[in-house]
Amino acid sequence: MARQNEMRAILAEGRCMQGSGRAFDAAVMALEEPRLTRQLLECLWDENPGVASRAADALETVTRERPRLLQPWKPALLDLMAEARPIKLRWHLALTVTRLKLTPRECRRAAEVLSGWLDDRSSVVKTCAMQGLAELSLQDESLRNEATDLLRIHSRSGTPAMRARGRILLEQMEKGKDITWHRPKPQEKEAARRVR
Repeated sequence: MARQNEMRAILAEGRCMQGSGRAFDAAVMALEEPRLTRQLLECLWDENPGVASRAADALETVTRERPRLLQPWKPALLDLMAEARPIKLRWHLALTVTRLKLTPRECRRAAEVLSGWLDDRSSVVKTCAMQGLAELSLQDESLRNEATDLLRIHSRSGTPAMRARGRILLEQMEKGKDITWHRPKPQEKEAARRVR
């Protein structure tokens, strides 16, 4: 129980509740001690939107390294995705859920939510929804035409970030290249932190 409170306390730190705070530290802890993933996951439903958003940030980092850690909570994450309101929670869920092994039905369910997020007020949520749709189409080939059409539309008419991401995704999909969203891995980020 103390360890769970410690994880929440780490996520609650910071001056700006919408900033990333110590989400990276929480992700590293979960990667080093996978049993902590559950406590981190429970923070997604925290009453404090900053804690929930930072937990989503940390879990997105975890899934880049070890997506299987979240596989047992796939149904809960899909349910949360459908009801998520905070912007930062949405954009991280768009990237996290698509890294899980989903059935065709689950892929369609996630794609429906992501398609709705293309009209979100946040450009980041819209851009991450595009990324998520593209990644889902790799798991469920039946989504490919719809995802490609949406990418084409939004790469012409969306925000500058959507247009750029759409062009990159379409080009990579056309050439059969890896389309996964890449951010620095925890080890790379930690090494860069030590150099400073």
